[in-house]
Amino acid sequence: MAQTTSYVTNKPSSWDDKLAFVLIFVPCFVLLFAVALAGQLVGMRWKAWLPGAENMTNMIAGVKASVYTFMSHII
Repeated sequence: MAQTTSYVTNKPSSWDDKLAFVLIFVPCFVLLFAVALAGQLVGMRWKAWLPGAENMTNMIAGVKASVYTFMSHII
């Protein structure tokens, strides 16, 4: 008779997923916002520096798109 083993996997709760998202999103947003703000104040074309921000109309949307693009590469 074959012996079967049962493995129990713990799926992270939605709270863990939200916390992990916030712990990645917020620091990345702050860092990329600082880069975009510095570029904006100096008068440089900062949208070319951030991936995903090329076609955005304002700085917040560009930084947000850039963070989501960055997060898709690390997760």
